[in-house]
Amino acid sequence: MEWRVTNLIPANTLKRTSPFIRFALVGVVNTAAGLFIMLFLLNVFSVSYWLSTFTGNVVGAVISYFLNKAFTFESSVRFREGAPRFLAVILGCYFMSYWLSGRIVDAGAVGFLPREWADNAAVLIGSVFYTVSNYFGQKKIVFRQRENN
Repeated sequence: MEWRVTNLIPANTLKRTSPFIRFALVGVVNTAAGLFIMLFLLNVFSVSYWLSTFTGNVVGAVISYFLNKAFTFESSVRFREGAPRFLAVILGCYFMSYWLSGRIVDAGAVGFLPREWADNAAVLIGSVFYTVSNYFGQKKIVFRQRENN
């Protein structure tokens, strides 16, 4: 018997919940895991900003792919099709989001914070950008269903 996330949730519940709400629920799980790893690496092991955010996002991405495929978008896209698109979306969103958040912090948008908190602020701002851009990328590019005409 194949284990599926969707078997744990009554079918009518999935039909009543929008994909964005399901994405948000999956996002809570993968964001919590990713942020924990990012901030832990950054603050406990003094790992660089880029390596901390990248590592945290890799862990979050693995969780995200499987939960979003099965639970959020209920997609039948094959792994060999979806995985490369997923990787492209994740990397694009990652670099765009964390580059932009770094620039926002560097421009002084969070000037009220002590300088030693700047990287933490950039991580949190980048996470918001990453989540929004990632939703649309996964919905429109990764898990889109082809029309059977």
